[in-house]
Amino acid sequence: MEPQPTAALETVFRLESPRVIAGVARLVRDVGIAEELTQDALVAALEQWPRDGVPDNPGAWLMATARRRAVDLIRRRETYARKLAEIGRDLPAAAPPPQEPADPEDIDDDLLRLVFTACHPVLSAEARIALTLRLLGGLTTPEIARACLVPEPTVAQRIVRAKRTLARKNIDFEVPYGPDRAARLGSVLEVIYLIFNEGYAATAGDDWLRPALCEDALRLARVLSALMPKEPEVHGLTALLEFQSSRTAARTGPDGEPVLLEDQNRHRWNRLLIARGINALDHAHAATGSGAPGPYVLQAAIAACHATAHTYQETDWPRIATLYGLLAARTPSPVVELNRAVAVSKAEGPAPALALVDALAAEPALRDYHLLPSVRGDLLARLGRTGEARAEFERAASLTRNARERALLLDRAREAVD
Repeated sequence: MEPQPTAALETVFRLESPRVIAGVARLVRDVGIAEELTQDALVAALEQWPRDGVPDNPGAWLMATARRRAVDLIRRRETYARKLAEIGRDLPAAAPPPQEPADPEDIDDDLLRLVFTACHPVLSAEARIALTLRLLGGLTTPEIARACLVPEPTVAQRIVRAKRTLARKNIDFEVPYGPDRAARLGSVLEVIYLIFNEGYAATAGDDWLRPALCEDALRLARVLSALMPKEPEVHGLTALLEFQSSRTAARTGPDGEPVLLEDQNRHRWNRLLIARGINALDHAHAATGSGAPGPYVLQAAIAACHATAHTYQETDWPRIATLYGLLAARTPSPVVELNRAVAVSKAEGPAPALALVDALAAEPALRDYHLLPSVRGDLLARLGRTGEARAEFERAASLTRNARERALLLDRAREAVD
């Protein structure tokens, strides 16, 4: 049976829109216009696919349609420019701009250009993250708000203002060179990590995983590692994503339901990706030298503890708790503290961990964060306080927008019986 056009279009557009936007942006040199042209291609698909059927290669169809519209726009601009030239033919001719010198570090990758453009320093850090998640990750405004723990109107305003700023300041669609590249690296790494996380545990929808986002994020991290071999945090992020990706096949059951870490079949973990992660982490440590490890290197070291444990029971939880303590000192965050509490619960027991979690209850950023009541419910269940645990799991289920995760949390609530 052929897929329904509207359902197929929604899936294809979700997966392909970042590539289409990036490919069109290279032509029109404006990410806002590129997104509009990509949306135009979507409208054309909505009109034609129900009538003509879903094309054999729907992603290529969207790209071709958007590029044709981009070419039409460029031709209209050139016609306008020629008319201006005719009007001003008697004026002194302006010297053509000098060609940019070729750079051996130039990267022929539209997606990577899109990331660096969206992470330009003319934008605030928050705007860079929101815009890149929208353009590269294909996330909706509610999903970005969920990922960033901010209200939806705030995200919408950031995206609109960011696109206007890039257009107004005529920002080049490029991967920067030299010091500019290093200056923008932190935002790029953060954005890539957020994109991966959205694919690794989707904030909304019916699917627990969005593998295409994970693959794009991992590919971009690998490209950056090759580009910046002396940057420990680039290798650290790459190692972290390699380790996390190695567990993908084991993270869902036959019907797509989430499988928690302790229940995963470790024979299904991808040993090649684990080996790549170990290699990237070694490069990160070598690049760090005698300096203090950065947050991505620390997170990769935590992931390595999981990846190299043959069984869940063999996991080195005391080391993980220590690493989370170092991470919390380096980058203070309530989410990091929540993760540290989980590690402490495994290393020392649920009681001391519950005290850490309760101390986070007043954190504004965690007010609607479903993992806070989820973790608290698990600790209460382990302490035998099943009634309280059930209420926490139900609250967590009400906060998540992912259908698979909601079902898992409601199952945990039903299991918490006196």
